[in-house]
Amino acid sequence: MQNNDVAVSMDYEPGTYIPDQLNPKGFESVIDVLTEACQKFADLPAFTSVGRTISYAELKQKADAFTAYLQRHTDLKPGDRIAVQLPNVVQFPVVVFGAMQAGLVVVNTNPLYTPHELEHQFNDAGVKAVVVFANMAANVEKILSKTSIEHVIVTEIADFHAPVKRLLINSVVKYVKKMVPAYHLPQAKSLNEALALGAQHAPDIVALKRTDLAVLQYTGGTTGVAKGAMLTHANLIANMHQLKIRLDYLLKDGQEIFIAPLPLYHIYAFLIHAMTLVEYGAHSILIPNPRDLPNFVKELKKWRFTGFIGLNTLFAGLCNREDFKEVDFSALKLTASGGMPLTHAAADRWFEATGCSVSEGYGLTETSPVVAFNPIGKEQIGTIGLAVDCTEVKIIDDQGNKVALGEPGMLCVKGPQVMRGYWQREQATKEVMTDDGYLITGDIATQQEDGYLSIVDRAKDLIIVSGFNVYPTEVEDVITQHPSVLEAAAIGVDDDKTGEAVKVFLVLREGATLDEKAMHDLCKENLAAYKVPKQYEVRQELPKTNVGKILRRALREPEQ
Repeated sequence: MQNNDVAVSMDYEPGTYIPDQLNPKGFESVIDVLTEACQKFADLPAFTSVGRTISYAELKQKADAFTAYLQRHTDLKPGDRIAVQLPNVVQFPVVVFGAMQAGLVVVNTNPLYTPHELEHQFNDAGVKAVVVFANMAANVEKILSKTSIEHVIVTEIADFHAPVKRLLINSVVKYVKKMVPAYHLPQAKSLNEALALGAQHAPDIVALKRTDLAVLQYTGGTTGVAKGAMLTHANLIANMHQLKIRLDYLLKDGQEIFIAPLPLYHIYAFLIHAMTLVEYGAHSILIPNPRDLPNFVKELKKWRFTGFIGLNTLFAGLCNREDFKEVDFSALKLTASGGMPLTHAAADRWFEATGCSVSEGYGLTETSPVVAFNPIGKEQIGTIGLAVDCTEVKIIDDQGNKVALGEPGMLCVKGPQVMRGYWQREQATKEVMTDDGYLITGDIATQQEDGYLSIVDRAKDLIIVSGFNVYPTEVEDVITQHPSVLEAAAIGVDDDKTGEAVKVFLVLREGATLDEKAMHDLCKENLAAYKVPKQYEVRQELPKTNVGKILRRALREPEQ
């Protein structure tokens, strides 16, 4: 199925081509999107976080200063990789756009990552610079000597506030709330110092091509080995317009206020808030810690917002609060859900509370990310909607043949949003592409006669905790480091708060006993908090195939 009326050739190298209807202004790079928006909407607010708002004009001014700093005060060259390890603060878009203007490739990095996870990602990507949130700088310090990083830039939560307020907020966070572990990075520059140095020079905006790499977005794909999906400027521009086509009749330039609780380092929120809404001149309210629901609701009460980008667990959590009913929803016209399956219960409760239906979409890191989205006002809860324009989808059986409508099979996708491939992993790239150029998603899907798609089983054994991907192999690799563990297998189990939680089945060495605290401490040291198992179960043996591969699917079934 191709979800548009105009035939589009799909015979091109992934990540290199944008159909004309997906690039009406002829953008060559993400920077073209930013530049036009900052000129057109200069005086309008662009991003707000922790009580600090920056306009589009200030966004461009600060991005230019960061570009100039990178060019005049570092030896970084176009094509070099820079890791951005920030939560949802206004510094994020400044740093990302500034780095892209210098021709650098952005490596979006989860601030929650442990030193073990950071070391792998930084070395795999060949990162030469990192911009890190002060709260996480201690973790960077621990692995810095094991990487090729030459430049470290640190920012605190209130760095863009006026001096007195900046000192007050940063001091409270550091000394009262004790949220900034001590670190020693003598070579580091503060972001404010870098911007002050850069502001003394004019930036030399690098002329980027649409085929150039924009972002390395790390994912486990369908395995537990973290790989960098190579997303080009063409990928991101095409996907931005694929989404805009669905939203153009609803959203108005310079008039939208969107709530942004999902992390911008995740490609879902990145594409929406740092690209699509920027072209609309929208105002994104960045929420650094959406898990703090009381303060989240307080922030919601300040705004008469028109859009909300979230996921199932967030909708459920907010609707469980009495104070959520006091929020003004009179302007809300779009609620989008992604990252994990949307349940009927969560969708119904959200509509009851807000008067706005939820439109669920579907995507992958490898597809920039949007593949399908429910048309606004024509939502079918339980489906992921229709494939976006200029996207071909097919559902195949184990032999590669297309299945009949309504029959389950492997979902495959072809379109201009499909990544160039995995960074320095040619074989892994080949394994996820069909001979005729489709990306194999790993998800089992069905398609109705009206074109709506549904996911009936997730990518192999992937676990989704509050919208974050957890790859069983990664958890198992850590657990089996414990001397008492012979074998381990991780699966996802239902959880009322997070959708799923991680459960690990263990086979212990002879004479050993289960020490849950030791397991928990080991995982906490090596894995982000959402990946840490919540349950353990000891088995005499694990179910396996005849070649010895553990059958995780069998572990989800009750033991006979």
